[in-house]
Amino acid sequence: MKRRDFLLNTLPAAALLPEVINGYSVKAFNANSPLVQALMRGTTLTDHVLVIVQLSGGNDGLNMVIPVADYSRYFNARSNVAIPEARVLPIAGVSGTGIHPSMTGLQSLFNEGKAKVIQAVGYPTPNFSHFRATDIWMSASNSTQEVYSGWAGRYLNYEYPNFPNGYPNTDMPDPLAIQIGSTTSLTTQGPSVNMGMSITNPTTFYNLISGTTDPAPDTPAGKELKFIRQVNQQTQKYSSVIRAAANAVTQQATYPTNNSLADQLKIVARLVKGGLRTRVYMVSFGGFDTHSVQVNAADTTTGAHATLLQRVSDAIKAFQDDLKFLGVEERVIGMTYSEFGRRIKSNSSVGTDHGAAAPMFLFGSSVESGMLGVNPTIPANASVNDNIPMQYDFRSIYSTILEKWFCLDKTIVESLFPPNINTQLQTLPLLKAGVCSGVTPPPPPDPTDVIVTNYPNPFTTSTTIKFKTEGGHTLIQIIDTLGRVLKVLVDRDYPTAGIYTVNFEAEGLPFGIYYARFQNGVTQQVRAMLKVR
Repeated sequence: MKRRDFLLNTLPAAALLPEVINGYSVKAFNANSPLVQALMRGTTLTDHVLVIVQLSGGNDGLNMVIPVADYSRYFNARSNVAIPEARVLPIAGVSGTGIHPSMTGLQSLFNEGKAKVIQAVGYPTPNFSHFRATDIWMSASNSTQEVYSGWAGRYLNYEYPNFPNGYPNTDMPDPLAIQIGSTTSLTTQGPSVNMGMSITNPTTFYNLISGTTDPAPDTPAGKELKFIRQVNQQTQKYSSVIRAAANAVTQQATYPTNNSLADQLKIVARLVKGGLRTRVYMVSFGGFDTHSVQVNAADTTTGAHATLLQRVSDAIKAFQDDLKFLGVEERVIGMTYSEFGRRIKSNSSVGTDHGAAAPMFLFGSSVESGMLGVNPTIPANASVNDNIPMQYDFRSIYSTILEKWFCLDKTIVESLFPPNINTQLQTLPLLKAGVCSGVTPPPPPDPTDVIVTNYPNPFTTSTTIKFKTEGGHTLIQIIDTLGRVLKVLVDRDYPTAGIYTVNFEAEGLPFGIYYARFQNGVTQQVRAMLKVR
C-alpha cells in the first residue's frame, strides 16, 4: 500500500481536521495507539528537542561535501559541475574535505564547534524512487520492507502511551510533534496514529497568533466554508497552547529573507522558547532533484544547486544564532537528510542523476563537531552507474539520537525499529558526553501489564487477539473507522481472572484500520489493528 493511500484511506473521517482556528490550517491525526496497553508509565524526563530538516529531491552530496584530498578523481568524474578546488570552504578541524563555497553560514557553525558532517550515509540495496526512498528513510525500514510507521512516531508512541486518548493533559499539554507543511509526515506516524500535527505554512501560523482570519471567498459555498472553519476552531485542542507559546516570544534574532526554510525554522525557535514541550519538529525544503542545469556553466559555484545550499546554510546558521539569543540552544539539535544522493559521474545535461549514499549534517551546541567517516571512494574512471558506497547506515544515526539525545536505554531503542532490518545499530560519536546526565528513562514495559493486543499486526486475513480479564463479564467488539460494530468476538462471563485468546477473521473486509474494543468491568481499552494486502 502506498504511504499516501495508507494515510488517506485508514484514518477515521472525524479525525482529519483540514482547517482550524483563525485560518490556521492544520491536519491532526487521531486514533488509538496499539502499544497503549503495555506502556502505561511516565515519559523520559528530558526537555531535549530534535529538528529534522528534509532536503527533498535527492541532494547532490558530492558537491555539498567535497573530497579535496581526492580532487583529481572528483573533477574527472564530473568536470562540467565540479566546484573549483580553490573555492572549496575548509571545515574547522578537518583536513582533506571541504564544503560548497555558498555554505559560509554552516562553515561558521563548524568554526564554533556546533556542526558535524557524517560521510556517506545510506542503507543496503538503495531505492532510487523519490517516494519509496523517502518512505524508507522515514520508516527506518529495509528497502524490501513495507513499514507503515515512522521512526520518530514509534519513539513518541513509546513516550506518550494512549495518545490521543486523554491528550492534551497536565503532564503533556502540547503537541508531541509539529511539522511545518501541508501534510503530517510518515516520520511521525505511530503504529496506528500519527503523533504529530502540521502547520500548513508560515502565513497561517502568523494568522493564528495575530488573530487574523483569511476571509471566506465570495462564492455560493463561502458561508459553508466559514461555518466549517468556525467548527474546527472550536475542536482544535492545541491551538491555544501554540498561540500562547508564540506570543510569549516578542523578539528574535535576524533571519534571511526570501528563504522558506528560514521562515520555518524561525517558527520552531519561537515555539521552543515559548515553552512548548514538543520533542520533534520537522521542516522541509525542496528542489534538489537536479538532473539538469545544476550549475551555471560559466561559474560552477553558482546556479540552482548553489542557491539551494546557500539557503539551507543561511537558514540553519540563523536558527542556531536565534536559539542562542533566546537562551535555549542547549535544548536543541538539528539533523539534515535527503532521500538519496546523486551519482558520482555527472550527466551531459550539466546535472546529476539519482544515486545512493550522501552526507548528513548535525548541528547544535551539544553536537560533537567535526567529521565522522572519510571521503567517499571515487573510481579513477567513474561510469554513469557508479554510486558512493555507504559508510554509515542511516538507522544508526537515528538510534544514536534516541539513545544519546532522548536518553533511552539501548534495549528500548532497538525495540523501536522494525524487525529484521538487517543492520547492526551502532552507537556513533555524534553528541558530546554527559548530555543525558541526570536523566532517568522509564523502565521497559512489563509484558504482564498488557490487557489486549493482537498478532500479527498488520495482518492480511486474520489475527489473534490476546486479552487479560479480571474475571466477570468481558466484551470484545470489532469496530470500523466509522464507529460501526462489525463483530462481537467475546460477550461472556469468566469465572476467574486470566489471559485468553480469540481469533479475528477479517476475510471480506476492506483494507484499513479496525479497532478491538475491550471492556471488563470499569476497564475499557481499544486496540488498533491494520489489515493490509
